[in-house]
Amino acid sequence: MSKSAEFWRDKLTPEQYKICFEKGTEAPFSGQLLHNRDTGSYHCVCCGQALFASENKFDSGCGWPSFDLALADAIRYLEDQSHGMTRVEVQCSKCHAHLGHVFDDGPTLTHKRYCINSVSMSFNGTANKDKA
Repeated sequence: MSKSAEFWRDKLTPEQYKICFEKGTEAPFSGQLLHNRDTGSYHCVCCGQALFASENKFDSGCGWPSFDLALADAIRYLEDQSHGMTRVEVQCSKCHAHLGHVFDDGPTLTHKRYCINSVSMSFNGTANKDKA
């Protein structure tokens, strides 16, 4: 998906654009989705591609929503040597929006900890049919 910077600036808020296309980071513990415990899926705020399932979300204490597994083919992985360290940047595989980083120190069997900016995602909850 190749869109111009002007297209994305018109579609996104200034904060979303800064994080998704200028590789910014939201302040830790500030994200709207950090404490979300609802059942559903997390999607790229730019193109709508599904990225993570709610059952793979956990509280890592890092200040950003954390996941131990991404949906198949949803993530693009890139080496990031900014800030004097080597990390693995994660991007949406469809539109290449910056999402955050993944680390190999997660507490689950995958040993992955995807630290993702809330601003780069939307959440689609699953309706509970048992609720009246």
